[in-house]
Amino acid sequence: MSLEDTLYPLLKLYEAAPQPVKSLAGRAYRSVPSSLRYGSAYTRFQNEVREVETWDAETIQRYQVAALRDSLIAASKAPFYAERFAACGVDPMKFESLEQLKDYPSLTKQDLLLNREQMVNPEFSAKQRLYITTGGSSGVPVGFYLHKGVSRPKEQAYLEAQWSRRGYRVGDRVAVIRGGVTSSKAHGGISYYDATRNWLILSSYHLTPERLPEYVAALNRFWPQHLHAYPSAALMLARGLEQADLKLDFPLTSLLCGSEKLTAESQQHLEQFFGARVCHWYGHSERAVLAAQGRSSNHLHFWPTYGFVEFGEANADGLREIIGTSFHNHVMPLIRYRTGDLATVTNDEISEVVGRDYEFLISATGRRISLTAINMHDNIFDGLLAVQFFQEHPGEVECCFQLGPQWQSSREEAMRAGLLEKLGDDFTLTLREVKEVEKTSAGKHKWLATTLKV
Repeated sequence: MSLEDTLYPLLKLYEAAPQPVKSLAGRAYRSVPSSLRYGSAYTRFQNEVREVETWDAETIQRYQVAALRDSLIAASKAPFYAERFAACGVDPMKFESLEQLKDYPSLTKQDLLLNREQMVNPEFSAKQRLYITTGGSSGVPVGFYLHKGVSRPKEQAYLEAQWSRRGYRVGDRVAVIRGGVTSSKAHGGISYYDATRNWLILSSYHLTPERLPEYVAALNRFWPQHLHAYPSAALMLARGLEQADLKLDFPLTSLLCGSEKLTAESQQHLEQFFGARVCHWYGHSERAVLAAQGRSSNHLHFWPTYGFVEFGEANADGLREIIGTSFHNHVMPLIRYRTGDLATVTNDEISEVVGRDYEFLISATGRRISLTAINMHDNIFDGLLAVQFFQEHPGEVECCFQLGPQWQSSREEAMRAGLLEKLGDDFTLTLREVKEVEKTSAGKHKWLATTLKV
């Protein structure tokens, strides 16, 4: 098992420590060789991700058939999948071609919510599982298990490989504006230094015109080579700098923009303003599939060795749902997982993932809180079926939540505390249990209902 996975439960403790402690511990950790930090799987995936771009179609297909067979066999050990596979009359041991995958049933987020523990491969002990939660891209919280020593090193290797297409090198200085909580106070600190990765963590909750000079000063002191940010945060920074006639004293090598949609026009604006190329990618916390822009193309290309991607039938607007089957996570494989994400697809390339618009809550002091940041990977919403925020007045927000079968009422106060830590002290928060969260006319959950104009 990797040192990274072993120490993962201590992450919250590290983040809450005073800066001198974080710096000392972080530098010590960064001095450990990557083979020990991330484990042997990291080196394996580093080699794989370097080689795959040279493979021909036949080699890729052989790899995918073998990886799918392994995932299907691992899944068949779990009660949930065993029952479903038997009902469909499929046998993973006889899986020999990609076309056979269509004989297997698809998986929905509702299946995952209601049957998670029955989807775990019993051949792996609890010590080999890493439990992860996400708020979900549309207000549907999801919890699942990753494979310790495999899933996180794999993700690290693939992210580094696709970032390298825009000039990133391991160890480079990176400034991050992606939902890290630097202070729960409206006028609190905007940054801290993460010495484990040589990253400057900047708050995405305090990025206002009044405090923009603090961001500029922090960035100019740190002199990062890359800006790793939500697209909405990068655009807010660019607009703020333009309007205030402020400038950064250093050149950026790249902007690393994921977790939200990014239009071609917005990408062009960011690249022109910062004078650096943008790396945009599509992925999700469940880690079934991953796609990134190419070395020369801005279309999203799926990594064929990360997971297997399928596309649903086109809807009335020509959009197709992304369906993924995970590779390598044999603790809890996801088979034909319907992500709910829609995309414009041409020849198995994505020109655009159609996600929700940038959504913000407005504080009493005018701060804009991105719901993407609220949706960071923690257990605030664990056990709920759906969540929706409602806002009519600045600084006042209501969080409606729909209970799931695994929800424990004792968690409500922890949910309140976790939300207020992110929202800050210029918000009042009301929690309200509902029988069902409001949906759109198409039957989709709405993450935010607001009467405010942002």
